Amino acid sequence: MKLYNKILSALAMGSMVLASCTDLDTFPQSGSFTEEQKQDVVSMLPERLAADIVGMYSNNLQQFTVFGSKSGRGDDFGYPAVCLSNDLNGPDMVAPNNGYNWFSTCSEYSDRSDTYANPYMRWALFYNQIKMANDILNSIPDGTTDPTLLSYRGQAKAIRAFDYLNVAPYFQFKYKGNEEKPCIPLVTEEMAADPNNPRATVQAVYDLIIRDLTDAINDLEGYARKDKSEIDQKIAYGLRARANLYMENWQAAADDAAKAMAGYTPYQRAELTKPMFVSSDESGWMWALEITEADYNADNSLISWPGVIGSFCEGSYSAGVGMYKSINVLLFNLISDTDVRKGWWVDENLHSDNLKGQSWRGLASGDDIATLTVANQGKAAFLPYTNVKFGMYGGLGTNAAANDWPLMRVEEMILIQAEATAMGGNPSDGKQILESFVKTYRDEQYSCKASDAAGVQNAVWLQRRIELWGEGFSMADVMRLGRNVVRVKNGVATNFPDAYAFNVAADNGWLLMRIPQDETNANTGIPPAANNSDGTMPKPGEGIGLTDGVIN
Repeated sequence: MKLYNKILSALAMGSMVLASCTDLDTFPQSGSFTEEQKQDVVSMLPERLAADIVGMYSNNLQQFTVFGSKSGRGDDFGYPAVCLSNDLNGPDMVAPNNGYNWFSTCSEYSDRSDTYANPYMRWALFYNQIKMANDILNSIPDGTTDPTLLSYRGQAKAIRAFDYLNVAPYFQFKYKGNEEKPCIPLVTEEMAADPNNPRATVQAVYDLIIRDLTDAINDLEGYARKDKSEIDQKIAYGLRARANLYMENWQAAADDAAKAMAGYTPYQRAELTKPMFVSSDESGWMWALEITEADYNADNSLISWPGVIGSFCEGSYSAGVGMYKSINVLLFNLISDTDVRKGWWVDENLHSDNLKGQSWRGLASGDDIATLTVANQGKAAFLPYTNVKFGMYGGLGTNAAANDWPLMRVEEMILIQAEATAMGGNPSDGKQILESFVKTYRDEQYSCKASDAAGVQNAVWLQRRIELWGEGFSMADVMRLGRNVVRVKNGVATNFPDAYAFNVAADNGWLLMRIPQDETNANTGIPPAANNSDGTMPKPGEGIGLTDGVIN
């Protein structure tokens, strides 16, 4: 028996239809297999675990993954919903403040409540998947040499590391200097049942992440995945590069990033002159959620990432009622006019070069798309600085919300390598890596002005904020860098609604997420007193004058 807290147990019951398509758990006579009997079956027929592997991956892309379809919740559409939640906590993404905004708690920071649904979703999604990974690991015999089982074990360990890496940064401050502070509880396939599972230290969490990824790299040697929805050895290297970056293991991060990105090529400038980010076949995508129309069908286009983050899904929360996701004007103003990515957003006059030659179902083309309105919640006019980064499966104005989602791109690996090289003692080489990437693929006139490691790190962070905008990295970067959240600046009119227009100091304990109440009620190892409770919720207008090294 293994330790799963209340969240995991409850979620497991609801997720078996999703996660267990095999018949490994029952005999034909409806009796139950023991763990040892399961391992015997798997040893003889490794392919019997294949459906569980598919289920483990699909956990991240399903609608209503956590709360179920009867909830109708507009913020429950898998991993992209978590990415949006984290980005709306950050400094660079703006959303309107009205009744259609399912993610208002993230923008206003009321999501630091242990009883709210949105932060519960951001916790439960990953612990549910951790259970799936642990179940797979428990089904694989120790000492196996079967290539199929080794690949399954490697993928399960890499997914478990990915899950912890998506929770840990938000429950304690940056790794360096906080190694012995409490982070999150660990659940592995080896743990005995025990309702007392306290928060592990930051170091213990990251030790498991690194160990899992190192094991995965070994197990996935020679494994050829069927498509980009799966993890292979390069993706495991990429995940370890992320982890080492968070830990400030600079040389290891640079080395892992180089191994991960070998053979991948970034988007070319010419490719980015129109809305993109639709298919895993596009340049530079290393790992992706590959989403079909059956996953996000037209009936549920409201509750999908193209319908909430993108701007081109007809009748959605974004386009249909104007719940667009926009870039902070402070960041937009830092993007050079010669940078092709400037076209990822419309400007204050609703113009974007990237709309040229584009059509919204023949009803409007070019900049007229921005001002187009279609009655009955078909489309609302864009807001200033609305994103047009993400295209639309089937063309602009369709509602078949089947865009793939990028989980890892080569551009991220290049930026990790640049930052880690600079911070690891070689700022000139780090600067060269950064300049080469931006000048070759984004802005031919780019020049990095930094002359020391800290300056290069800030320059890389600026590029990460532009390049990875909307892809879920915003708050992880804020936390690992130990920076203030800077949304507003004296003397610059903000496009944040008044309720969200504030800055947050890097040492404000309110930045730390709270462990959900269902967990603390069921797990005696995490009584309420052991939960995060410091800090104060930011108020409109608070923190003016704070800077972050990029917004100064």
